[in-house]
Amino acid sequence: MAMLFFYAATIASIIITIILLVLHVLDRKRSCKDPLFIDWPLFGMSLQLFYNLSQIHDFLANVLNRKGGTAEFMGPWFTNMNFLLSTDPMNAHHVFSKNFENYVKGPEFRDVFDVFGDAIIVTDDLEKWRYMKSFFLSLIKHKGFDIFFEKTIQNKVKNSLLPMLDHAWLQGTVLDLQDVFCRFTFDFTSLMVLGFDPKSLSLGFPTVEAEKAFDEIEKCLFYRQMVPKSVWKFQEWLQIGNEKKMAKALKVFDHFLCTQIASKLEELSKTKKTMNAKSDKTIRFGSFLAEATRYESLDAKLLRDYGFNFFAAGRDTIASVLTWFFWLVASHPVVEAKILEEIDKVFGAVDRENYKILSTEDVKKLVYLHGALCEVLRLFPPIPMERKKPIKDDILPSGHVVDSNTNVVFSFYGMGRSEEIWGKDCLEFKPERWMNEKGGIVHVPSYKFISFNAGPRTCLGKDMSFIQIKIVTSAILQNYRVRIVKDHSDEVTPTLSIILLMKHGLKVKITKRQA
Repeated sequence: MAMLFFYAATIASIIITIILLVLHVLDRKRSCKDPLFIDWPLFGMSLQLFYNLSQIHDFLANVLNRKGGTAEFMGPWFTNMNFLLSTDPMNAHHVFSKNFENYVKGPEFRDVFDVFGDAIIVTDDLEKWRYMKSFFLSLIKHKGFDIFFEKTIQNKVKNSLLPMLDHAWLQGTVLDLQDVFCRFTFDFTSLMVLGFDPKSLSLGFPTVEAEKAFDEIEKCLFYRQMVPKSVWKFQEWLQIGNEKKMAKALKVFDHFLCTQIASKLEELSKTKKTMNAKSDKTIRFGSFLAEATRYESLDAKLLRDYGFNFFAAGRDTIASVLTWFFWLVASHPVVEAKILEEIDKVFGAVDRENYKILSTEDVKKLVYLHGALCEVLRLFPPIPMERKKPIKDDILPSGHVVDSNTNVVFSFYGMGRSEEIWGKDCLEFKPERWMNEKGGIVHVPSYKFISFNAGPRTCLGKDMSFIQIKIVTSAILQNYRVRIVKDHSDEVTPTLSIILLMKHGLKVKITKRQA
């Protein structure tokens, strides 16, 4: 009798389990009306995603274009990894602008990006975000900031970048231009944020542990986004795999950052100087700290968070644009010739015996170069994806319904390659698409050209970024020819990171332009 009861209970359990699984499958099918891929049992749609992980951005761009711009992704069963992916510009306009206050980063985003702390990039507190935005805008609009910014970038280009390229030319060595730009932007960002030059861009390419640590942090953050939260949280708890690498890298970078902040605080304590509106010292981090403390008491943790956010915004994003720019320009000699022609036309013949670094006002006159940079940003946006989460249920312009459990993910990479937005020549590198008949720049709404985000969260440093990139690119192009090493073009592919860098770097040969 006991055995009969056992068998009956077992059969009943199996039947109930099967019924529950069938109901779960039916519920997934009911809730996912526009699937991105086949929804496999247990694994959901993750199999196709991981199979194409090495080319994830191109893969998603192609699939979304075939799907009309928007589709739903459901992760492995019971992981709550449900996303709505889109390249629809009207959806972007709705989420980032029209219904901005209903869409936040969300608690899952803050968990993944917890290393950013409680600063402007990750906060969902609107009052705090508005305050930080207002403060940063007042800083970068200050005249002293403009003077210091120009002086810093010009000195770094003249004293570090160009001598490095000269050395590579004289030695005839192959140069990883991406590594050069990552080192350059790390040093420059450190100077702007901390008033300290780590000099990672020096002959011999010294190992700067903090710079390498920051690279590792970005890769680990990408990994966190690709696996269920339970997986990386378990690794974090055991301190194994990518989470072990993350902890080690974060310790190194935080030591660098906090040491420099402590040094600045000590300097302030000793000198008791406050921000002087007429001094170019106003934008050094110590003086920024002095300005910030007028408004609120900032503890060491918040200062660290501000510093980390500055590095995240200003380092690899710029290095990414510079790297893809020189790969595209070297692959399109006609574009290179037109950029040089514009520089010569606007500023006359270049004295290549003595480096002339253009000013911030100078580079604003380079319209064709601006168009070329917009094309780079369109095709290879430094931040290829952005995700948001609705506070309340909503209906997007595409007709898709989203609830508070759904992450809405925009593929900026896919939007830049959308025929619907850019036409059938969307994959071509054409700076002319950004120029009107009068030779001016064509304005494209930010919800279509979304490399700097859109709406109230549009990148605060957009204009500053363009100026920085133009000063660097014009200085290099005026003085050197950059040629891709033979067969290296076949290896050019994006790395798996939150920033769109090249997996194998950019191997080039440098030759000096003759007068």
